[in-house]
Amino acid sequence: MKNIDIFNGDADGICALVQLRNAQPLDSQLVTGVKRNIALVGQVEYGKGDRVTALDISFDKNREGVEQALQAGANVLYFDHHFAGNIPNNDNLETHINTSSDICTSLLVNEYLKGAFRSWAVVGAFGDNLKKSATLAAKQLKLSTQQLQKLESLGIYINYNGYGSNLEDLHFKPAELYKKLVSYADPFSFMSDDRESFEKLENGYLEDMSSAAKIKPGFSSESIAVFTLPDEPWARRVSGVYSNDLANEHPDRAHGVLTERPDGTYLVSVRAPLNNKTGADEICRQFPTGGGRQAAAGINALPADQVEIFIDTLNRFYA
Repeated sequence: MKNIDIFNGDADGICALVQLRNAQPLDSQLVTGVKRNIALVGQVEYGKGDRVTALDISFDKNREGVEQALQAGANVLYFDHHFAGNIPNNDNLETHINTSSDICTSLLVNEYLKGAFRSWAVVGAFGDNLKKSATLAAKQLKLSTQQLQKLESLGIYINYNGYGSNLEDLHFKPAELYKKLVSYADPFSFMSDDRESFEKLENGYLEDMSSAAKIKPGFSSESIAVFTLPDEPWARRVSGVYSNDLANEHPDRAHGVLTERPDGTYLVSVRAPLNNKTGADEICRQFPTGGGRQAAAGINALPADQVEIFIDTLNRFYA
């Protein structure tokens, strides 16, 4: 029998697991990757009695892996906020799935743990660009404006670190970063005690965002704007957080950020307007390798000959 923790490599997935393992410490096999690597459950060989925890990865994209785990006699605990599809009825499967646009996995875990490590849930929610939800969850912590800003910045930096086409693009491998963070019951202790790691995240983020700020939209209308980033490590790292920044600056506009890939396809991040957080997942699922949630979604490899179709689809949806 073994313990297996499977989690998204972004802020929400990492902070969800940090909460759980501070509340319920145990040695486990860690299964994660870059943010877009979400078909993770099927990567493991399971045995009878294994305890599997899956966090912030679409059930729909992992259904086959979950079924394999259940058939092997494993127990699966699943937390997520992405499109799930049909969920099997099995006594060994416990799910906490909510696809509301104002919820994330860290907040679901916070509810499950009755707020035991709430500050990490706030970091995860800020990382998922859920500012209102994060601020609401933080009210019970009675933080100063400066303290709340620190949690928001950390969430953004952890989320930024998860983006890339491969682990070599990242400043920290997600499993490595998780191991650093889980040592601390609250994020303020991490930021003060491990300044080297925090500053590596912060400096990388600021440098990459400075490069992104120079990019002009390739297409814009009253309702959307689409940007194209080059095939460079900085661009791959910044694609998601840059999309969030655009959404925050223009809350009535939808955004598409396309990042060139070496094979001629594009990595796509889509953000629905903050004032109408619907449709991003619906749009992306129309294309192979697409998926996500209502407010934020993406396409892992959009063929070049479908770029115009994508832009037209985005524009018509939000017109």
